[in-house]
Amino acid sequence: MLQAYKYRLYPNAIQMESIEKHINACRFVYNLFLEKKIKHYTEHGKTLSCFALNKMLPTLKIEFPFLQDVHSQPLQMVSRNLDNAFTKFFREKKGFPKFKSKKNPVQSFQYPQGVKLNWGSGKVYLPKVGNVSCKLHRFFEGDIKTCTVSRTSTGKYFVSILVDNKEPVPESQPFNSESTIGIDVGLTHFVILSDGSKVENPRILKKASAKLKRLQQSVSRKVKGSNNYKKAKLKVAKCHETIANQRSDFLHKLSFTLVSENQAIAIEDLNVSGMVKNRRLAKHIADASWSEFRKQLDYKCKKFGKTLLVIGRFDPSSKICNHCGYHNKDLKLGDRIWTCPDCGAEIDRDINAAINIKRFALMKQNTGQDLPGEPVEIESDSLASKNASINEAGSQRL
Repeated sequence: MLQAYKYRLYPNAIQMESIEKHINACRFVYNLFLEKKIKHYTEHGKTLSCFALNKMLPTLKIEFPFLQDVHSQPLQMVSRNLDNAFTKFFREKKGFPKFKSKKNPVQSFQYPQGVKLNWGSGKVYLPKVGNVSCKLHRFFEGDIKTCTVSRTSTGKYFVSILVDNKEPVPESQPFNSESTIGIDVGLTHFVILSDGSKVENPRILKKASAKLKRLQQSVSRKVKGSNNYKKAKLKVAKCHETIANQRSDFLHKLSFTLVSENQAIAIEDLNVSGMVKNRRLAKHIADASWSEFRKQLDYKCKKFGKTLLVIGRFDPSSKICNHCGYHNKDLKLGDRIWTCPDCGAEIDRDINAAINIKRFALMKQNTGQDLPGEPVEIESDSLASKNASINEAGSQRL
């Protein structure tokens, strides 16, 4: 099973200069190879493979002598990463590969082999860089597959090591209705569980917005390119880094708790990229980071042998009464609590959605299991509602 371990690097001045040389050389070769691939495809209608690009490296080192100061393997990894970018573009239509800018403060390069860790001295050996001091706070055993050295916007250096620990991927454990939890995400409460409990949304970006505004105003008052301008930009970057770290800490703790306490987790497939097009809610949805929360649930379920059940985004989980199955088609976004006209039950919109998400996930067409109690007939939204605007579809699920 593959697992990544990330450590903080503390290079000295000479090692820092060597790392920067590797970053600049890899970025230069990436842009050059991307230009050659585009030109070759335009002229011949065929693409250049990574092997054909790597054969150009000896000639490039003669033409550009500064490439000789860096290790050869990170330069060879550039063509492989470029191939992966094109493969992702053609398969997933995620976006055409772009040229890398030296103005981007976040940069990285990769070693496919040659990296060694000294657990006793707390150092990591990087070819042509040397033994770099490192905070090795987590021990691992296994074969090192790749090693990625990165620089953040605040000038910190990290190394991410992908390890094959030789352990098989655990099989999914059996589950039933009692060991399954349904999750509905929101903005007032970050998650609402089918057992009725709710977790408050920390709103980390909103709490730091006043400080962030002051720092950004300070940047705008500085002369662009001056030392004071760079210092002010660094303060903004550190503030954003703190926000990202706090959000990541919250998501990791919550996802680990949910995976540890349940055998299966049922969630809804949300169109987050479409929801953020709603200008009134985009900032709050981005701050909640639902997509990252789902990614963490996904990989942690696979790691610990749990099951992640995903229902369709058009299943009317909020509009169906979980007691009798009545479909309230006229339910609006502002109706947080409503009374079922059929059975008279007073229903909390979010808890009702979480229960229905769990119910839908456990039905026969998904897992072959039913929840005990009254059967519920899922009435999918009409074709007209599916073809409605993304903003309306997103707002109905908040």
